[in-house]
Order: sequence, then C-alpha cells, then structure tokens
Amino acid sequence: VSFRGIVRQSKFRHVFGQAVRNDQCYDDIRVSRVTWDSSFCAVNPKFVAIIIDASGGGAFLVLPLHKTGRIDKVYPTVCGHTGPVLDIEWCPHNDQVIASGSEDCTVMVWQIPENGLESPLSEPVVVLEGHSKRVGIVSWHPTARNVLLSAGCDNQIIIWNVGTGEAMINLEDMHPDVIFSVSWSRNGSLLCTACKDKKVRVIDPRKNKIVAVSEDKAHEGARPMRAIFLADGNIFTTGFSRMSERQLALWKSDNMDEPICVQEMDSSNGVLLPFYDPDTNVVYLCGKGDSSIRYFEITDEAPYVHYLNTFSTKEPQRGMGYMPKRGLDVNKCEIARFYKLHERKCEPIIMTVPRKSDLFQDDLYPDTAGPDPALEAEEWFAGKNGSPILISLKDGYVSSKSRDLKVIKSNVLESKPAPKAESIMPVQKPTPPPPSAVSLYHIHSFMLLQQKVLREFKSLRDRVILQDRRIARLEEQVAKVAL
Repeated sequence: VSFRGIVRQSKFRHVFGQAVRNDQCYDDIRVSRVTWDSSFCAVNPKFVAIIIDASGGGAFLVLPLHKTGRIDKVYPTVCGHTGPVLDIEWCPHNDQVIASGSEDCTVMVWQIPENGLESPLSEPVVVLEGHSKRVGIVSWHPTARNVLLSAGCDNQIIIWNVGTGEAMINLEDMHPDVIFSVSWSRNGSLLCTACKDKKVRVIDPRKNKIVAVSEDKAHEGARPMRAIFLADGNIFTTGFSRMSERQLALWKSDNMDEPICVQEMDSSNGVLLPFYDPDTNVVYLCGKGDSSIRYFEITDEAPYVHYLNTFSTKEPQRGMGYMPKRGLDVNKCEIARFYKLHERKCEPIIMTVPRKSDLFQDDLYPDTAGPDPALEAEEWFAGKNGSPILISLKDGYVSSKSRDLKVIKSNVLESKPAPKAESIMPVQKPTPPPPSAVSLYHIHSFMLLQQKVLREFKSLRDRVILQDRRIARLEEQVAKVAL
C-alpha cells in the first residue's frame, strides 16, 4: 500500500483566511516608507499601532481597535522621536504601554490614555539612551515586568529595567555585524539572534555568554534572516539560499551544528517575517512585499514543518501586525488575526478553523499566556525564571481597566500618570501631593527636558560639523581653480 497519497491529519488543515469588509479597515494612513525590515505594526486587545511617514522626525499612530474607517489627517500621533521610528512593541503586561526604537539612537516608552489619544503625545514616560547607532529592534520580556530589550545597528543588545530607566545588561562583542532579529525563549531565560554574518546564536543574557552558535552559515544567502524560539526550546529560522531562494529551517537550540530540517520555498526576495502561536505550534510566514500569508504546523514527526495552506490577496503587504491570543473571538473559532499594512490602509485578516458546533473548542484554545507577569524585574535580573501565567479563554478574554504598573523603588512609569482621555469631571479642590511625589515628578520632568535639549544640541553640533566640512571642501576647490 502506498502511503504517499495519504494526507496527514491535522485540525488546522482547513484553516482559512478572510479579509474584513472595507468599512472595518483603517483607511487613509500614510504607512512608513523607511527601509527597515520590521513589521511596522503592533496590536493588542485594545489598540493597533502603526509606524507612519512623518516630516521632521518619527511618529506612529495608536488607534483604538473600534476606530475603523477613514482616519483624519490631523488625528493625533505619538511623535517624540527626532528620527524615523523603526520598531514598536506593546508591553505584554500592560495594554496601554508601548515601546519604540528609532533612527535617533533612542528607545522611548509611552503610556497611552485608556480611551486613546486626544492630542499629540510627545513626552514619553522614559527615554532609554545607550545605543550609538539607530535602534531597529525592541522586544519586551515575556514573563518579567518592565524588562525591555533593544538591539541597535551598533551591533549591541541592551536589556533595560524600564521601571528605573537603567541599562542593566549590555551584550557587546557578541555580534560582528548588524543584528537582524532577537527572540526571547518561552520563559525569557535565553535569547536567540540572527546576524548579518549568517549565524544564529543562543545567548544567556544574565551570564553574558553565548550558549550555542550555528557552526556553518544558517542560511547561505546575503538577504536578512529571522530566528525565533519555539515553545519546546527549538529554533525556527527563515532566510535565503545561495541561489536566493527563500528557506525555512528548524534547529535544536542545544546543538546548532546541523538543522533538523531545511525547506526551500520560492524565489521571491521579500524578507519572511515569522509569527508564531505557541499554543497551537502554528507558524505564519508573511513576506514583506508579498501578497500572501503561508502557514505551517510544527510537530515532532518528519518532515517536522508541515505546510498547511496559503492565504492570498492581490495587494502586497508593507508590514503586518499579529494579535495576541487573548484578543481573538473564540466564539467564531478565530485562531489568528493579522493587521496587514497596505500603502494607505491597514486591513484586518481573520484566520478561522471551520467548526459546526457553537460550544467552546478547547482543543483549539488551550490555556494561553495572560497579561500578568510571573516575575518582577529585580527578580529576573537576580537570576530567577518564571513561565508565563496562563489563562483560560473559555468565557472570552475581558480586558481589565487600566492596570497600574507596580512601583518598585523609583518606577518612572508610575511617577507620571497617563493623561486621561476624558477630563469632564466635577470641579474639586485638588489635594496637594506629598512633597516626595512632587520632587520626584519635578526631577523626572527636568531629566526629560535635559535629555531633549541634549539630543537637540548633538543634532545641531553634527550639522555644524558637516557644514564646516562642506565649507572647507569648497575653499579647497576655489583655491585649486584660482591656481
């Protein structure tokens, strides 16, 4: 009997994608044209954030999910960076906190009002300065509160305690070239990185040590790679072959000598952005400039990475946002939702498993990572690990009201409360804050002002130096002509 014709059984074999109606899209958005291979979009159960074209600096939009339709040109933006924004990511433990990395070499952390922005937001809660070149990657720790990673074109990774604004870990001299991607392991004890030197590294950041590195080039091609940790500790990579064909590969994190498997895909040249669901072990590949999303199921049976299906449209994608599991509609058997960026709009795409029953499908929705952190920042930096705190989606996820960030020592995220979107309140005589809070607030405001002035001074100084060089060159040319 030939088994070649037998189709592998999988509950995700019939997953189908569907774009929403036009009136449920976000229209008239000037999506960023900056040449950087990040997703340009970040989503959580409350907001969608999109990096946009902005003159004289960098900005991104933050829209409440329900604010669909045409977005007014004067809709307020988050606009504190002095250079284009390259990457954004929502905090997994607070749906109103978002981090951004920019060409201006800084990372900024913002607190969004509960009902969204009513006026432009130019003052971040904290500015994290430590990179000497542009910051292309920001990534929150999956289980520890207020721990944020940033990677810059200075080839270094910095891990910050956002609650105190301090750089706690600096991973230098590990990458000889530009870092293309960084991914935390499930419990956040390890990192895996993809670098321009075509190697994948597994790093223990608290020991400042490379635990494993791919012996040969993980993918031979010159185009950018991506590497992500899977729930079982294996690593999934996308890249290009020597013949410029797109590839995907699976690796054991404790032995990177040989991949478990490698698959060739096609010869398009868009970088493949992987989005991974640890609950179902399905990975979705979205190519920049492609007009399709391919999805695969990863199992421990050969060939290990099983092709499921492709969702195709006519329009190419400029970027892609991926909704966390707790933001999905379990009553409609929705297992993934993407926010596809076109040139001028953002279009939600819903992935569904067809089921006849209206009952909760517990095989599709195992308990998933909830919004509560397992550890405080100080515990993680001291060496403690914690797996994600799981929640059931049986009754659907109800986002709680603004969860205040816990104050530990001097938590800058708490020293300045988020501006309220609705300010229609009965007039009351304000109660004076305690002197310590006043002084902390003033110190924080002064520090922000000082940082802003310093950034502007550096920018001005660089321009003056550039101008001096130009004048010197012109003088040389004039002198040559005179001779």
